[in-house]
Amino acid sequence: MRALLVVNPAATTTSARTRDVLIHALASEMKLEAVTTEYRGHARDLGKQAAESDDIDLVVALGGDGTVNEVVNGLLHRGPDPEGLPRLAVVPGGSTNVFARALGVPNDAVEATGAILDALRDKRERTVGLGLAAGTPGTDDESVPDRWFTFCAAFGFAAGVVGRVEQQRERGKKSTHALYVRQVVRQFIEEQHRGQGMITLERPGQKPVTNLVLSVVCNTAPWTYLGNRPVYGSPGASFDTALDIIGLSSLSSASVARYATQLLTSTPDRGLRGRHALALHDLTDFTLHSKAPLPFQLDGDHLGLRTSVTFTGVRRALRVIV
Repeated sequence: MRALLVVNPAATTTSARTRDVLIHALASEMKLEAVTTEYRGHARDLGKQAAESDDIDLVVALGGDGTVNEVVNGLLHRGPDPEGLPRLAVVPGGSTNVFARALGVPNDAVEATGAILDALRDKRERTVGLGLAAGTPGTDDESVPDRWFTFCAAFGFAAGVVGRVEQQRERGKKSTHALYVRQVVRQFIEEQHRGQGMITLERPGQKPVTNLVLSVVCNTAPWTYLGNRPVYGSPGASFDTALDIIGLSSLSSASVARYATQLLTSTPDRGLRGRHALALHDLTDFTLHSKAPLPFQLDGDHLGLRTSVTFTGVRRALRVIV
């Protein structure tokens, strides 16, 4: 077996020692090429090269969710082909590692490496569904390139939080859960000045849902983690179905307190609920529009402002080692 290891040296918990241990362990079981990313988008380029190669059977991503997202977009640059593309394995090296943990991969890099090797020996793999975000025809965002995501997308409030965190990281701040909480508070204060919600959800054959102030698209549960605590925004979301969406039509202080409490106490059976909450399950095609440009993010990567995004849930898109 020939494998490509993609290492993001800037990932939060990735170290030279972790990389060396991983390379040694994998190289003992397969023919391994290890490449360290050098620029934004490099992991995508490496995934694309692997997809076009005739002899790479496996791509291992060592990094956070952003690294995984880039590798996935490279592998799927011509679309899904589960049987024809290299398989993906993930070794968590970021601060949250939602995709890996949702797959059941240990959050420790060394333990995850051992689990991957065991899965390869036992020939354990899974074909997962993914989400695809595209520019909406007839809008200013029509020409925006399509982008795959593994676990989550957000349009509006939650994406604004991610954008704020990225700004802080560019200033030298470490990506911690405390940093995210502070940016949530600051984003909430800013949103109070917007007034009425600007987001509209449109689905084929259904009446539009209007005046949303927050929208999150989930491809799996948990939606995210606070330390070791899983947060279930949409408990029914799964790699085996299409996409779920959760939304809020109010960000009043009372509503935020109520729904924040629900998220912090969420379980695999109980997520957001209430008069101002929207929760829809297993959607294949839908579009989110806004009256004004709003922040947009995929898998924790802030992609700027958009007025419209079209989503597609694609079942059985990629094979992963579990």
